[in-house]
Amino acid sequence: MEELKGYIDHITYQTEDGYTVMTIASADGSSTAVGPAKDYGSGETVVLEGDWVEHSIYGRQFKFSAIRAVPPSDRISMIRYLGSGAVKGIGEKMAVRIVDKFGDDTFRIMEEEPERLSEIKGISLRMAQELSGQLAGKRDRRNAMVWLQQYGISLTIADRIYEIYGTELYNVIKNNPYKLAEDVPAVGFKKADAIAVKAGISMDSEYRICSAVLYVLGSLSSEGHCFYPMDSLCPMVAKMLELDEEAVREQLPQMAADHRVEIKNGPEGARVYSGGYYRAERYCADKLISLRDAFPPAADEPCDWIAALEKELGLELDELQKKAVALSDNSGVLVLSGGPGTGKTTTINAIIRRLEDKGLSFMLAAPTGRAAKRMYEATGYEAKTIHRLLEMGAANDGMYYNRNEDEPLEADCIIIDEMSMVDIWLLKALLAAITPSCRLIMVGDVDQLPSVGPGQVLKDVMESGEFAVVRLQHIFRQAKDSHIIENAHKIDRGEHIDLSQKYEDFFLLEKDRPDVIREYLVRLISDVLPRRLSLSTGDIQVMTPMRKGVLGVESLNSMLQERLNPPAEDKAEVSYGDKVFRCGDKVMQIRNDYQLEWEICGDHNIVVASGMGVFNGDVGVIKQINSYLKLAEVCFDDGRVVYYPFGQLDELELAYAVTIHKSQGSEYPLVILPILSGPEMLMSRNLLYTAVTRAKKCVILLGSGEKIQQMIDNDHVQRRYTSLCERLQEAGRMADGS
Repeated sequence: MEELKGYIDHITYQTEDGYTVMTIASADGSSTAVGPAKDYGSGETVVLEGDWVEHSIYGRQFKFSAIRAVPPSDRISMIRYLGSGAVKGIGEKMAVRIVDKFGDDTFRIMEEEPERLSEIKGISLRMAQELSGQLAGKRDRRNAMVWLQQYGISLTIADRIYEIYGTELYNVIKNNPYKLAEDVPAVGFKKADAIAVKAGISMDSEYRICSAVLYVLGSLSSEGHCFYPMDSLCPMVAKMLELDEEAVREQLPQMAADHRVEIKNGPEGARVYSGGYYRAERYCADKLISLRDAFPPAADEPCDWIAALEKELGLELDELQKKAVALSDNSGVLVLSGGPGTGKTTTINAIIRRLEDKGLSFMLAAPTGRAAKRMYEATGYEAKTIHRLLEMGAANDGMYYNRNEDEPLEADCIIIDEMSMVDIWLLKALLAAITPSCRLIMVGDVDQLPSVGPGQVLKDVMESGEFAVVRLQHIFRQAKDSHIIENAHKIDRGEHIDLSQKYEDFFLLEKDRPDVIREYLVRLISDVLPRRLSLSTGDIQVMTPMRKGVLGVESLNSMLQERLNPPAEDKAEVSYGDKVFRCGDKVMQIRNDYQLEWEICGDHNIVVASGMGVFNGDVGVIKQINSYLKLAEVCFDDGRVVYYPFGQLDELELAYAVTIHKSQGSEYPLVILPILSGPEMLMSRNLLYTAVTRAKKCVILLGSGEKIQQMIDNDHVQRRYTSLCERLQEAGRMADGS
């Protein structure tokens, strides 16, 4: 390995994660150098470690793997660096004056005696201190970058670590590198464990075991679990750490004493809850029961007013709809469930009219922007996302809600749609903001996939037996004309569907090879469907059960981007890691970010609303990429506009294709489902049911009819370890005095 010393004459190209093409001026002349150089700029004197290579197009280059800054050693280098803009506030003329004044001692004086800079005309004492601070900050950051690289940490992740810890990172890495997995989003347990091994942490260290327990519980919560049986958890952690199971068990009591986990007994034995899941379930159970009991059930008497309500609305309710409307009149908590076409929207509208007739105020909300928009279109009344309803804000230590127990929502009734998407944490935040005298009506389809987040709130509430529940079943005449709705209900009942007929709104294109399916996808989206149905590509959503594989999300997105939105001179693009984002790309937010700011603009680009928070599953389109400001503008489906710094593009992924799980709460004019093969756990009935019910006008099945019928036969539903149902029953018994 060789060294190349010189100053950075100019940077030709640099990706957001630090890969750089630059020109180095050295004693031997100018050379092209390529390698990782995040946070280095023109004018800096550097030493590169690498090798000379011959590029087939660009010729001789110095390919480096390590870079470090060194103080400029001659007058010209010092002037060039200080005047390059690397130190804000110093231009070329000022740089000459500083170097002429202090000579070879310039950088020592700037770092150790910065007040002496005020001897130069045009520099005040305050400015001198600021200039010194800049140099010290750059030095500390770069030293940290170099030091972290010895642990195999990429420049992008090293940058995030420095942002969080500053110079304290040295103590974190040496004493407890597993803290990185808790504090730095891009660092999981496995990466932290690799760092710990290099840092000399013992294999049976309590830090290592405790961090592994939290990591596994976190992974399990991302699968929907609120707890996990201890007898299943301990072997899982032990196997991952290559330790004895007993070593893991020994740490759990102390973790419970430190409130890092909670251990409770259940029918299957000891349960281990991470964080505050147990307390969240207890809180939700107590609050729901208190809301229920604030409205004692009225006497069972005829509701003559329902007939008048039907006449007023010009509709005819079936018996279950009438029951739901009547129960809404005297229930503190009501659950309204039902599949597509069973009249949930009609029932909600009747309940709203009853509330108006009684002079009661109400609020409407749903978990996602798309679902809230649909609710508004169906009712004619404003509907917000639950986060906006609760006036979510963000701070350095996370997110908070302005609407809470101290500042509750002012309404007599709150109606929440798409409750199957609500996880335990969102339910807790919602209940905290509801006054004891407010009714809560939860609407949803319990047969759809449960929430992406932990819990199965709607299912647990319905199965507890503690609340008024109406499950609509009758499919109305106008809905019977839809083969989407007809087949969705057949799928839900486990009945095979007729795939031999090609209906206008539901049909199968039988294909038995992945490459043929991929080619058909492109033809359908780019040509056939827009031409025949007057649809834009944005109206068409590809949904698939899997992330990996030839027909998985990752592979399909790469292919569809290349074919539907290829690079062009008039399309700006930006690279981030192995991703390329381009103007016009359809993208999805892949994790909750409570710090991102958004705005909604009206006529003449005037901001009419603003707030904070973009959430897992939000879909939008990249409208602009500004390389100068290093920002990507994304317009989401509900009209929110967000400006992503290039450094946060890891929060986005392409969304030409999405997993069926991520489609929850959304509705698309046309859905294409490429289905050929996949793991039995994924290829299930409720997954197919959820996918089909996302389509408004048309479903196209592309692949194997036999596999689709097998999915209908597969009624396996992965068990979620939650205890909200038990907590509700306990709270109910206590309220009843039994």
